[in-house]
Amino acid sequence: MAYVDSEVVVKEVRALPPEPIRRKSKLVRYVWFNRYLYLMLVPALLYYLIFHYIPMYGAVVAFKDFSIMKGILGSDWAGMKHFEYLFSQDKFWQVIKNTVIISLYRLTFGFPAPIIAALLLNEVRARLFKQTIQTIIYLPHFISWVILGGILINLLSTDSGIVNNLIKVFGGTPVGFLSDESYFRSTLVFSMIWKEFGWNTIIYMAALSGISPHLYEAAVIDGANRLQRLVHLTIPLIRSTIVLILILRLGGIMEAGFEQIFVLYHPGVYRVSDIIDTYVYRIGLTDGRFSLAAAVGLFKSLINFALLVAANWLSRRMGEQGVY
Repeated sequence: MAYVDSEVVVKEVRALPPEPIRRKSKLVRYVWFNRYLYLMLVPALLYYLIFHYIPMYGAVVAFKDFSIMKGILGSDWAGMKHFEYLFSQDKFWQVIKNTVIISLYRLTFGFPAPIIAALLLNEVRARLFKQTIQTIIYLPHFISWVILGGILINLLSTDSGIVNNLIKVFGGTPVGFLSDESYFRSTLVFSMIWKEFGWNTIIYMAALSGISPHLYEAAVIDGANRLQRLVHLTIPLIRSTIVLILILRLGGIMEAGFEQIFVLYHPGVYRVSDIIDTYVYRIGLTDGRFSLAAAVGLFKSLINFALLVAANWLSRRMGEQGVY
């Protein structure tokens, strides 16, 4: 057995830098090694810093009687006055109800659509046909809601819309897709799905492309048919992606699509279509009640944050990775 001098070992241990310094040195080397990747993150970090984090300072407006002449700091403190006023208004709770209903419609019918589209496209073996279909369903995403709103009005207008003209030709009664309260929400959800589901398939197509072909070959050898491979192999392997997107969607449940609704709605359907964002727009920019609008926006953000944390906690309890 070799003899080890204890004094030499002690001196060598003492010569090592402290643990925090070693960890810091390792972190610096890691960051320097990946410096170009971190450099690519800088524009995104600056975007969120300038347009998302710095503006959070303005949330204090919700607790003040804001005056443009006095500024944020110089305005008189109001405490919870604006929140108490909001909670006492029936209109505010109607807006909350509309926002939740439209968001749940969008989540229920819009969330599975890109998953189904991605799974179907993944089964297509003709490359040219697959790329053509992908291009066709992606295109609506790049159309502004301002333009798309005009297209929908021309298609669905009760008097001169193409769809209602066809209904008249076949002896039917024109349907008020954009003017009747009973149809307006369905029109919103359907048009949203048509515009965005193709673009959202990109995420799931990327997840599907990461599945090893050897797994499918092994499943075929074991006698699994196409449906069994889909149910027992494909869906479980992209489950983490589905859960992650679902958590993010639940965190935005109070976002019902301002641009789309603002373009399509009118006073005749306010009762079923007026959401938090359009309400904030009217009382904030149109009526100039900035503190009240800030209170509504802060309340919405707190609800979204609570839903995101709850959904992430539930996901981790179920064994998934979650957002954080």
